[in-house]
Amino acid sequence: MRNPAGLTVELAAARPNAHTRGFRAARVKRDAGGYVELKVQPTDGIKPLLETIEQARKSIDVMIFRFDLKPMEKELVAARDRGVVVRALIAHESSQGDKRLRQLELHMLEKGILVARTGDAFVRYHGKLMIVDREELHVYGFNFTALDLKSRSFGIVTRDRKAVTEAIRLFEADTLRQEYEPQEDGAFVVSPENAREILATFIKRARKQLLIYDPKVTDLQMIRLINQRIKAGLDVRIIGKVSSKRGEHMRVQKQPGLRLHVRAMVRDGDTAFVGSQSLRAMELDARREVGLIVKEPKTVKRLFETFEADWAKTELGAKEAKDAKKEEKHREEVIAEVVAR
Repeated sequence: MRNPAGLTVELAAARPNAHTRGFRAARVKRDAGGYVELKVQPTDGIKPLLETIEQARKSIDVMIFRFDLKPMEKELVAARDRGVVVRALIAHESSQGDKRLRQLELHMLEKGILVARTGDAFVRYHGKLMIVDREELHVYGFNFTALDLKSRSFGIVTRDRKAVTEAIRLFEADTLRQEYEPQEDGAFVVSPENAREILATFIKRARKQLLIYDPKVTDLQMIRLINQRIKAGLDVRIIGKVSSKRGEHMRVQKQPGLRLHVRAMVRDGDTAFVGSQSLRAMELDARREVGLIVKEPKTVKRLFETFEADWAKTELGAKEAKDAKKEEKHREEVIAEVVAR
């Protein structure tokens, strides 16, 4: 297939083939519908990525916005050498232009990896995901770059059949430059098709607490919904940045000690979202972005605990903790005085 830029690219078939049809991976004994895991950066580093690729047996589909991880490239080539079908769908353009992406395409083609380029239907193709053996989905907030692995970011791994199927449909549609229409509601969050509606609902359904990581919240609808939750008395905290004119009453702090490169939310301690779309109009309505909502307790707990640990290191978080200790001490003194009487 020859794209508009004249680059010859090889595309794997859009439908299941001999490498993928009917395959059930033997490498991990897990319940296909129950396995969910959170990856935390920079804590987990590159190792989980390399292990995932090393364990693939039939196919790897990877959606790339930025890429400079040589060890990951080495594992992808090794996977191809042992007969794994490796397909890379590379964005047509990034904020740095398209020169590096075109070089990446040619380099991967030279390595024998099947390469396709996204179309230009959207302003940017910013999603980051990997599908392994058509059974395991990885949705990342981070790019495949050394810088992002040193940043605060997250990824979710799941074998949920509905989520995996939707990811496959999206990958095939964007590879062939066809329209994608979501068939499942709720968990697989795709911009611009359903992200605004799903994330608005996510925020509206918060009843006690809403914790948000977001580098730049500017969307008017989302800010209005967040403010409504605050007025309702919820514990709402944001690590990142909010438009100053509209977020003046919000508890917002910069990510302490690390670069922030993720969009994530924890609702009421039992539901989490991780993805590539900020609560910005451009990322909700005009770009290809991908995210995932999960309820698996251990995954949600780890994300919740990471947020609380980060918040505790912020200026406001430290002040709130100090004030809470003072209040607790005063309460104990009052109780002791009452008992003494």
